[in-house]
Amino acid sequence: MPVTTEVRVRYAETDQMGVVYYANYLVWFELGRVELLRSLGLTYSSLETEYGCILPVIEARCRYRSPARYDDEILIETRPALLRGTVVKFAYTVLRKGRDGEENAPLAEGETVHVVCDSQMQRKPLPAHYAEALRTLMAEI
Repeated sequence: MPVTTEVRVRYAETDQMGVVYYANYLVWFELGRVELLRSLGLTYSSLETEYGCILPVIEARCRYRSPARYDDEILIETRPALLRGTVVKFAYTVLRKGRDGEENAPLAEGETVHVVCDSQMQRKPLPAHYAEALRTLMAEI
């Protein structure tokens, strides 16, 4: 099951037309990743400080389907999509939360691909309990 994070579109995230600036979807993807790990009892900060791992993005894709606007309530669904060696892929769906019985409306979907590295950008394995937690979640999806 994807992990869902809810946010409300802030004025600062919109352009002059009142539409969310496209790059903010990548920020929302990051928020979704952080909250996915947190839902598993893990944190990005521990990954960095205790295990010396960083997860640089090596590829990002986003397909925009409908604009989000100021004050919309947004749902960010995040799920692990691949874990192979030092490569981790996350998939995202961004939805406008339906009001008064309306269905949630799809706004965008995308993926980010990461390589697990040390601070010198050398590949290293994801700590075993992080990998196991992500694999368990992938098996449930």
